[in-house]
Amino acid sequence: MSVSSSLLKSVLALGVALPLSVGFASAQTPAPAAPAASAAKSNKVVARVNGVDITEADLAIAEADPALQLPNVSDAQKRDLLIGYMIDLKLGAKAAAAAKVGDTPDFARKLAYNQDKTLLDEYLSQEAKKGVTPEAAKKLYDETVKSVTPEQEVRARHILVENEDEAKKVYARVKGGEDFAKVAGEVSKDPGSKTDGGDLGFFSKDRMVEPFAEAAFKLEPGQISEPVKSQFGWHIIKLEEKRTKPAPSFEEMKEQVNNYLERKTQQDLILNLRKDAKIERLDDKGNLVEQKKQ
Repeated sequence: MSVSSSLLKSVLALGVALPLSVGFASAQTPAPAAPAASAAKSNKVVARVNGVDITEADLAIAEADPALQLPNVSDAQKRDLLIGYMIDLKLGAKAAAAAKVGDTPDFARKLAYNQDKTLLDEYLSQEAKKGVTPEAAKKLYDETVKSVTPEQEVRARHILVENEDEAKKVYARVKGGEDFAKVAGEVSKDPGSKTDGGDLGFFSKDRMVEPFAEAAFKLEPGQISEPVKSQFGWHIIKLEEKRTKPAPSFEEMKEQVNNYLERKTQQDLILNLRKDAKIERLDDKGNLVEQKKQ
């Protein structure tokens, strides 16, 4: 595991400790807010349906709807499709109202649910922005970097052959002074590194199969291992370098850190709302089974 992935896991692990019972709303990312626009641009009419205006602001809301995401579509085509959708929506909604589709208790419940959900999504989105400040992001990054154990890496070359006899012959050649990279180019069966003289680049211990990794990390720079057997065949390994991998920079981790801060702000907000609420749960007979401050 790289230091970058270790750091990311450490950042995300902070969120694992938060209760999963905060509910679906806090666990999901709210729909993206509609793009900001000037009042004049927002009110610009792009179509009319039986005298009802459809504006740029209406299109922005539709574009932010997760159900209307249109990947691999040009901006011009996307705009045309969204305008067509808004025209159909206005026509369909008016027809549904005329048919009194909205005059039922079920519809009222659905409308109330969607209003609550939209309000909560917008509230969470607005509050999340307050938790993502440059100071908070840098503080979380610095604290997390301190908690990550520096990771050791090595850079090695190897020559892969099919059997032990071949491995012993190759080992004798490179120990006798032949250039390791040249021999690797001639006889190695590893197509991924053969053309680079057997160079595997830098890797951590957990990225390689155990017999290979154990042998490689025991070597010092310049040393060559005796033949090592793995599930892939027989290896002769030459260690080139050892290093402690540097932690990724703040800029490399900034997006992940900001995402965590957004989620934590939202989860904290839901937890605080529950803490101050009187919540009652009832069984299927309507009897109170739980009443407490969350």
